[in-house]
Amino acid sequence: MAIGYRLKEERSRLGFSQTDLARVGGVGKTTQINYEKGERSPDASYLAAVAEIGVDVLYVVSGQRQPQAHGNLSAEESLLVERYRLMSTEARATINSVSEALATFRK
Repeated sequence: MAIGYRLKEERSRLGFSQTDLARVGGVGKTTQINYEKGERSPDASYLAAVAEIGVDVLYVVSGQRQPQAHGNLSAEESLLVERYRLMSTEARATINSVSEALATFRK
C-alpha cells in the first residue's frame, strides 16, 4: 500500500474532503489529489500540519499505526481498541451491535 493510498484512507477516516485537508496542509486541492494518486509526495510541513488535526503521519509514511495513549484503559481494553481501529466500517458496525447486545448481559 502506497503513501497516497494511506493518506486518502486517513482523510476519509477523519471525514475531511480533499479541499479541506489541502487547506489544512497549506496546499491546493490539485496537490492533494496528486498526493493521493501517488504522483507527488507530501513534504514535512504538510505532514506536520495534517498531524495537528489527527492524521496518523507515522501510518501514512510507514504503514505502521502510531500507538495511542488510552488513558486508564487496561491492556485488554487497549488491545480491543487497537483491533477496532483496524476494522472496516462494516466490521465496526457489527462489533458495535454485538457489544451493545452483550452489555445488557451483566454479571
